[in-house]
Amino acid sequence: MKRYYIKTLNRDRIEYFDILGENDEGYRIRLTKIKDGDEKTLEDSMSRTLFDVCLKTGYIYELEELASSVA
Repeated sequence: MKRYYIKTLNRDRIEYFDILGENDEGYRIRLTKIKDGDEKTLEDSMSRTLFDVCLKTGYIYELEELASSVA
């Protein structure tokens, strides 16, 4: 399962999603938002087009991508 972090302007908040599965339209994801110690999780779908645009623009990035850029 791959995890992608979502860039946010608010440094007090963490948002990421895990890809749970893939279908013809795109991906099934589990979105997690953490703010002030409060964690909210929901499952949703994301189109392949939206995912590709977010990845190309840097709005989302894979966890291992972050680890390699820090090392």
